[in-house]
Amino acid sequence: MIASANRFRFVITLSAAWAALPLVAQVKPDCTGLPDAGRLRTVIQSVVKEGASKNGGMGNQEWAAVVNRDGIVCAIVFSGNTRSDQWPGSRVIAAEKANTANALRGRDYALSTANVYAAAQPGQSLYSLATAAPPNPLAVFGNPTTFGTPRDPMIGNAIGGIIVFAGGLPLYASDGKIVGGLGLSGDTSCTDHVIAWKVRHELHLDAVPMGPSPDHNDNMVLDFQNGASQSGFGHPSCKGGNQADAIIQDLSKNYPTGPR
Repeated sequence: MIASANRFRFVITLSAAWAALPLVAQVKPDCTGLPDAGRLRTVIQSVVKEGASKNGGMGNQEWAAVVNRDGIVCAIVFSGNTRSDQWPGSRVIAAEKANTANALRGRDYALSTANVYAAAQPGQSLYSLATAAPPNPLAVFGNPTTFGTPRDPMIGNAIGGIIVFAGGLPLYASDGKIVGGLGLSGDTSCTDHVIAWKVRHELHLDAVPMGPSPDHNDNMVLDFQNGASQSGFGHPSCKGGNQADAIIQDLSKNYPTGPR
């Protein structure tokens, strides 16, 4: 009887702990200097509407996520009318891109997730980086009807995860202080990068101090030849839909980084 009573108390305690998890996820994070969900959604929708001719890729709808400097998710939104208008898997990928963009950057040097692609390949200096910090399952799963809303289980949680292809950018305030990361997912990774770049520019969070691209910022470096990046910071061109290479190469000119 004593053992049965102890098991009963254990089950009740465990059930109470699981029931409390959604409440923990709703703790309001410190998102000072970052866009709220409404602002982020407005901007991503305006950029996505430019279509494949201006962004490259297939013209898909996108997920967008923002994390603060501690890697806590502040906003996760989608550009379509419903959550099913975007690739479902891109919700988590966008958040992991935002986490990566924030986690591997400092005040004096910026790297996009595109810039770590080459180093993360087999035989290179950051190989296995993608498996170094798996996503937090308690922040990923929950009631699907809340996904992409202010009640998404990611909000207020550290998402974790590392993504080593394009679509994630660090966020820098006008004084050069890094305040978090932005992640976009839903199309080719090159198009995700283009859209992220335009969104960051519109949010005025692109005071990038220095980076590895020819323009000395964190733009994608398209220098793969015979399967290798000449600079060590390169990313391959993307197949699928409209070619984005020319758009990427003009991003620094059309949407310049730096204090404004």
